[in-house]
Amino acid sequence: MNYGNTKAALRGLFAATACLFVTLPATAWAQQYPARPVRFIVGFVPGGVADLLARALAQKLTDAWGQQVIVDNRAGGGGLISMQLVSKAAPDGYTLLMGSSTQFSINPALRPNLPYDPVRDYTPVSNMAITPVMLTVQAASTARTLPDLIQWAKKEALSYGSTGYGGAPHIAGELLKRVAGIPMTHVPFKGGGDSIIAIMGGHVQASFGAVSTAQPHLRGGRLRALGVTTLKRMAAIPDVPTIAEQGLPGFEVVQWYGVFTPAGLPAPVLQKINDTLTRALAAPEFREQFNAQGVELMQSTPAAFAGYVRNELARWTRVLKEMGINEAP
Repeated sequence: MNYGNTKAALRGLFAATACLFVTLPATAWAQQYPARPVRFIVGFVPGGVADLLARALAQKLTDAWGQQVIVDNRAGGGGLISMQLVSKAAPDGYTLLMGSSTQFSINPALRPNLPYDPVRDYTPVSNMAITPVMLTVQAASTARTLPDLIQWAKKEALSYGSTGYGGAPHIAGELLKRVAGIPMTHVPFKGGGDSIIAIMGGHVQASFGAVSTAQPHLRGGRLRALGVTTLKRMAAIPDVPTIAEQGLPGFEVVQWYGVFTPAGLPAPVLQKINDTLTRALAAPEFREQFNAQGVELMQSTPAAFAGYVRNELARWTRVLKEMGINEAP
């Protein structure tokens, strides 16, 4: 009798049995998930893109799972409160986060001593959407194109408004100053609405902000759009050129949004959440609702999204350092 072969066979059997015991609970967990309500954390006040996305997705997830998915707004600190809350939650799929580039790339690049690690402390599930920043001027402005504004800024002292320090509109303004070589003064406001009021009142000459905030004033003939900060034109506003195509190739500043969970989520549960989100985003009425607001919906695998998050963090850490924006006031 060949005892060596027998022992090898037994070791293989024991290993296979151990793998079965490890795999079965996670698979069964995924099949039963969710067995109770799920909390969907949003780090910003109601009414913004992150909140609107989360609420629309929460309804889709509730319908698909038969369990209530409850949106919980935890605003404060540029999303800091929500990030800390989710990082300390159990990795069981019952706490989701609608995260953004502000929380996962720009803030960590600006504030290296944050009490969370954007890569280590979270499990990326899927990208959800991107929105551009829009550059606007008064409808009566002599600047009809971006090159017009650049030439104007080289001759006169101009200022631009944004939604505040460190946000995508501010970063877009500073990047434009750098690549175009123009000395514009940044004027931060508490929100996009305040920035729009300032430009219409003549207190600033230009404004960087969300497409959805500017659209009503564009339709009303009070503002003129000079460009958007995506590399390709937006389907909802095809007549508005990109900044990149107006002599500044590669210019891109987008606000992205995606779903995360605490780090350590079991793979079967992660895949189930990703699959459900993919089906939700495929609904035509869902896409139409957000495309009309200048929000481009996206979907990705967890692995692809994890790579995207890492690349965005590295990119903005490098870019902001080159721009001399290293720490928020």
